[in-house]
Amino acid sequence: MPDDAVLQSEIALGNQGAFRELFEKHRAKLYNYLYTVVKSKEIAEEIVIDVFLKIWTGRELITEIRNMDAFLHKVAYNKALDFFRIASRNAALQKLIRREMEEAREKQADHRLQEWECKEIINRALERLSPQRRIIFTLSRMEGLSYDQIAEKLHLSRNTVRNTMAETLRSLRSYLKEHEINAVLLLCFLVSR
Repeated sequence: MPDDAVLQSEIALGNQGAFRELFEKHRAKLYNYLYTVVKSKEIAEEIVIDVFLKIWTGRELITEIRNMDAFLHKVAYNKALDFFRIASRNAALQKLIRREMEEAREKQADHRLQEWECKEIINRALERLSPQRRIIFTLSRMEGLSYDQIAEKLHLSRNTVRNTMAETLRSLRSYLKEHEINAVLLLCFLVSR
């Protein structure tokens, strides 16, 4: 994908394809930023469209923008402020914002509860391992050591480490399957530790 300066030059000439590329390049990041500000998917999407509409309508001046990210965030921030000013005088809009914020909070709380429950089950699965298995698993999966490094550190053969890891993973998968936790959640748990 061409850099912003090239796209900006093309957009200044009215190239709609370059404009689409610029939009696709920056849309997701701008949307995520706006969603954290306004807490509403629909409003964040509308503001993103407004920001890019402003760019298209003022495209003759686009080559003067030196930092597209900073420019987009500044325009988005100002449009979000405009939205809040309008919302402060509109009861229906305030109600919509409150509802969206409550829904976002509920989803976040549900996610945290599910994550906590999964971590508890995974912790119980790890606690069931023998001390040697737990140490080897921890060194391999949580500290990122190779089988050779683990073997050297624990004064074991590489084959013993490999076989122990295979048995440990089989045991963990079985326990997690009994508790309806899939391997993807195990991976997420290990990455987040």
